[in-house]
Amino acid sequence: MVRYLKSAFTATLLLAGSIVNAQGYDFSDLTALLEKHKKDLGNDFVVIVNKDGKDIYKKEFGELKATMQEPVGASSNWLTAALVMHFVDEGKLSLDDKIGDYLPIYGSYSKGYITLRQCLSHTTTIESDPPSIRTVLKKKKFETLEDETNSYAKDRNMMGKQGTQFYYGQVGPAIAGRILEVVSKRNFDRLMRERIGKGLGWRRTTFMSDGLLAENPFSGGKTTADDYMKFLNMLLNKGMFNGKQVISEKSVEEILKMQTGNARIAYTLPVAQGAAYGLGCFILPKDDNNADEVFFSPSLSGTWPWINRTKRYSAIIFTKGDAPDAKRVIMEEIRQVIEQKL
Repeated sequence: MVRYLKSAFTATLLLAGSIVNAQGYDFSDLTALLEKHKKDLGNDFVVIVNKDGKDIYKKEFGELKATMQEPVGASSNWLTAALVMHFVDEGKLSLDDKIGDYLPIYGSYSKGYITLRQCLSHTTTIESDPPSIRTVLKKKKFETLEDETNSYAKDRNMMGKQGTQFYYGQVGPAIAGRILEVVSKRNFDRLMRERIGKGLGWRRTTFMSDGLLAENPFSGGKTTADDYMKFLNMLLNKGMFNGKQVISEKSVEEILKMQTGNARIAYTLPVAQGAAYGLGCFILPKDDNNADEVFFSPSLSGTWPWINRTKRYSAIIFTKGDAPDAKRVIMEEIRQVIEQKL
């Protein structure tokens, strides 16, 4: 009897490790590819693929588990955009509201006409820093999001007329996050947990400050692979999760719509060269050979969440916060192997 229980437990672990047979998919070549790039992905990482609400592949590499919390850097952007859209759904904000209406200091420095939409699409044209480790180390420490955004109003120049340049960085999402705090009289982390996390049943997701730096709507999220997948599945299901409308279908469409217009690309992530931008996420361009709708929000350290609305699946490569810089060629190779099965 003991021998039988041990065998059954081992078989269960093997099945949970790669979910190959339950849905009729053979992902052995995906596992081989991930093993090949294990060092590039930091040795400790999790990969999950979900289709029609079910995990069809889930594998943990090294010591990282799908329930372990790690910082996800700029992948936080997507979450922040969803939180803003929650307030839009409630009628408390409009994407075309002027930031000076909520943060009067911006009007005092001739920046009040920037819109909330431009904040979320990185087209404020307020001078920003590239989201690299080097600039993060140099970044001035602010105790509150209010202090940080006040500094952007007073101490940063405009690099052109608002809406005319795309510069991927922390400024716009920080301003958007501060506006949410002003409207709600709650701090950003609490809002994320109450307005988005509760509806998704998040277990270990937070934007809580470490006590030294302000809460960071651009890159301050800490979450788990399991929690982030719930967010992706909500987007793929038109804002619904487990029968509850977390944000409206209209808001999901707004997040996934190209928002930058004819703005000149002044700076974008190297891993996102050639991609358009929505609200909090990049958009792969469509062409005759690739008509899929693919949306992604990568972090420098390698965490790479995406959804494919054409093939109706979501996926994440979830790495530790200190993993090597993401390499787009590797991420695309992994995505292509997945999509060959779907």
